[in-house]
Amino acid sequence: MRINRRGFILSASALAATAGRGIAASPMPELVAAPSRAQLAPDTYPDTAVWSYNGGIPGPEIRLPQGAELTRRLVNNLPEETSIHWHGIRIDNAMDGVPDLTQDAVAPGGSFDYAFRLPDAGTYWYHTHNRSWEQMARGLAGPLIVEEADGPDVDADITLAVSDWRLTREAAMSEDFGMMHDLSHAGRIGNLLTVNGAFEFRQGVKRGDRVRLRLINMATARILSLELPGFDGWIVALDGMPLETPQRAERLTLAPAQRVDVIADVVAEEGGEANLVQFARDGGFALSAFPVAAGGAARGTAPKPLPPNPVPEITLAEARKTRLTMEGGAMGGLSAARYKGERLSMRDLVQQGQVWAFNGTAGLDEAPFFTLDRGEAIRMPMVNDTAFPHGIHLHGHHFREVTAEGLGPWRDTILLDRGETREIVLQGDNPGDWLLHCHMLGHQAAGMKTWFRVL
Repeated sequence: MRINRRGFILSASALAATAGRGIAASPMPELVAAPSRAQLAPDTYPDTAVWSYNGGIPGPEIRLPQGAELTRRLVNNLPEETSIHWHGIRIDNAMDGVPDLTQDAVAPGGSFDYAFRLPDAGTYWYHTHNRSWEQMARGLAGPLIVEEADGPDVDADITLAVSDWRLTREAAMSEDFGMMHDLSHAGRIGNLLTVNGAFEFRQGVKRGDRVRLRLINMATARILSLELPGFDGWIVALDGMPLETPQRAERLTLAPAQRVDVIADVVAEEGGEANLVQFARDGGFALSAFPVAAGGAARGTAPKPLPPNPVPEITLAEARKTRLTMEGGAMGGLSAARYKGERLSMRDLVQQGQVWAFNGTAGLDEAPFFTLDRGEAIRMPMVNDTAFPHGIHLHGHHFREVTAEGLGPWRDTILLDRGETREIVLQGDNPGDWLLHCHMLGHQAAGMKTWFRVL
């Protein structure tokens, strides 16, 4: 395979800065959401007006030990309301950051204090959860790393946050947010990808180094298809949760919001490069380059599994069942759905900006989709009866997929292709009202969301 340096496809019709500054010292460290500017496109183009946390794209990397308390004051210097969701954290419900479900949105000029324990080690992230289909596309997201007490023996620990942008010919943010075509099709797909806010993120390594690569898909809709030429690696965690046995890292598919941790040896030759490569219909292109200096021999052996997190045991035989069917969108068969308690035709739904549904209901119903007693488990066959893929995310919990071979690894987001059926099992161990939605965020805005309750 030949890997080319990619061109920046800047056209009005195109569809389809390094890490942020440190957090300011204060009694409670702040995350200030505000307009700023970032050099997203190559240096020959102007910088871009973005929304960011503390002036950086992505937001500041928060790195704390497992079991620590995270405290951050969100300060809203935006022209509209906002909030922060701490994605993948089994969090106190009041800290989950979902307006109209767990908290009020923070008004311009206002603030909100987040404080919660970090029960699980792993790779997580934080992002806006108000008008997220637009606010995230403008840049409001950042990595959250929770470190194991006894971490792996590696020479470097590198976060690679991949973001997707839709820019004009002049590298300005394309302001066509919320177009019905995007909402009803695959979502807002950009024409520029960055890693850690850079058009081509670069970091030097040595031949034979063993590195931990923490990959985060921060796109609002794009599914990533990644490879790591020049590395010889093993997947050790998915969505923050360790695998019982590391798996060889080959092609890595990440839905929006999914994460994968890879421990890899640098095997590219001295003077060459290892790469992070994204694949699309027109081939592969390098997102990141790792120039290789002289070093030693690669270890060549699989890494040890990461220490397990304290997730609940699931007794599959005792789980009751409920089915979730994804409906609607362009080329779908949805003719009508309930919305705000009223049954509407698809034409009337479109007038309300709603084109997707779960089980015949668009948007949040007054009643929860299901209710669990604490400790109760539920099996959920998920049926994608639409023409597009969906990445379904559950707040406050991780789940396991039910397969013919048994239970799959713990996840918080699952990708279903068009026409696909997959089944998950969830144990309600975290009390509160929790969101369940598609993380193709235009789909969520246009109806593909619901909620569940754990007593």
